[in-house]
Amino acid sequence: MKYLHTFLIIAILIASCSGDKTPAMEVSGTVKGLKKGTLYLQKVEDSALVTLDSITLRGNGDFGFSTTIESPEIFYLYLKKEDQNEVNDRITFFGEPGKITIKTVWNAFDSKAVIEGSSTQKELEEYREVMTRFNTENLEQLKAANDPEIINDAAALDSLQKANERSIRRSYLYTLNYAMSHTGSHIAPFIAITEVPDANSKYLDSLYNSLEPQVANGKYGKALKSLLEKRSAE
Repeated sequence: MKYLHTFLIIAILIASCSGDKTPAMEVSGTVKGLKKGTLYLQKVEDSALVTLDSITLRGNGDFGFSTTIESPEIFYLYLKKEDQNEVNDRITFFGEPGKITIKTVWNAFDSKAVIEGSSTQKELEEYREVMTRFNTENLEQLKAANDPEIINDAAALDSLQKANERSIRRSYLYTLNYAMSHTGSHIAPFIAITEVPDANSKYLDSLYNSLEPQVANGKYGKALKSLLEKRSAE
């Protein structure tokens, strides 16, 4: 009985230690067509971009990384090729615990990336797809504003300016509504602090108070809380 009691205590200690382990994220995939280069897994810590791990690829574009992760957050895959060209060589993705796969090609590293395994990443892609339409609309309006015929037509210029203001307001409202409809996801505080940090405090405060506990205690939930506290102190 004495040995059984000792065994149970050890088993309980092992189980409790295992339960305290920080979740891990495994990122694997391939860079099709890559002959030579170095791939870096990065993220932002204390406002600085830091490298968590790296792997040198030669003749094979397959890669794999593993890192601990407290809560879903933005990570980067940076590819340093031998051509010394850093354009389009960084993939931004929303990492989370579990297995994530990223497949892309060496000469369109960021634009052709297909990311699977992260539900938060899918929400980010959904949000950005709509925002791309708003941005395209804004660019078209700015281009039209430089048209000599518009510049010399006060009424047309005023109409275009009002249309642009409406477009900006709609994009703000879309961002806030998207965040409020995803309060159980870390995407909500993330887009709040990165896309509309200057929004009215009452909207951001309402969003923060609607976040589910695990989101409010995550990296971006804490950042949103800090933003609100800074504002209230001003």
